[in-house]
Amino acid sequence: MPSITVRNVPDEVHRALRIRAAQHGHSAEAEIREILANAVKPEGRVALGTLLANIGQQVQLSDAEHAVFTGVRDTTPHEPVDFE
Repeated sequence: MPSITVRNVPDEVHRALRIRAAQHGHSAEAEIREILANAVKPEGRVALGTLLANIGQQVQLSDAEHAVFTGVRDTTPHEPVDFE
């Protein structure tokens, strides 16, 4: 698992992190991991696949319109890449 080093954290921020960790019953390191996870993966975030599926449902393509998309797709098998 990767690790991150954060330099030059102000004393008051470090102190606040330690206090927050103690309030949650975590180590400072565990608290920082939780803060980072919540910052980059917030609850309620919509995944791209879900968003695209919702858009597809709203569009309501007819069978003829849907056939245009499936007819354009190249379904021929591809040869494996030869690096020699």
